[in-house]
Amino acid sequence: MVFVDVDGPLNPFAATEATRPPGYVEHRFRLSGWSRRRPLRLWLDPAHGAALLGLAQRTGAELVWATTWEHKANTMVGPALGLPQLPAVVFTEGPGWKFPGVSRYAHGRPLVWFNDDFDLYPGPRAEFLSRRGDTPTLLVPVDPHVGLTGEVLAGARAWLGGLTG
Repeated sequence: MVFVDVDGPLNPFAATEATRPPGYVEHRFRLSGWSRRRPLRLWLDPAHGAALLGLAQRTGAELVWATTWEHKANTMVGPALGLPQLPAVVFTEGPGWKFPGVSRYAHGRPLVWFNDDFDLYPGPRAEFLSRRGDTPTLLVPVDPHVGLTGEVLAGARAWLGGLTG
């Protein structure tokens, strides 16, 4: 399985206009329930859609949203990247919220997870990894100043390829 977060990996939100990585295009979204009057700005690299689909196809992995955008990622972010509808983890927990949701969804299957905030919840992360035991698990920290890179994707592809071949 390949779990993908939006903010950080696909949207390098910590970059500035001057440091925006090459290839990223600005998108503006209005979200229902969004308290700000201005639209939400995201920088997305249209090449990420094909790269993620290629990763999933070459390794036989299932691509899944693991983002607080949940199913909205399918209607807003996915189309901007050329991605089809993907399953999305729904998060219901408090602190460390992503770890329990991903654990339930993956339930014992090998996984790669692209996210920028693994270090925000060291206790839940350690518990998640402990509960996964010997199940192959690769947490891939992505710098939110840079976003997902070809090098990061190649590393995940090699790791997933090592599981099957």
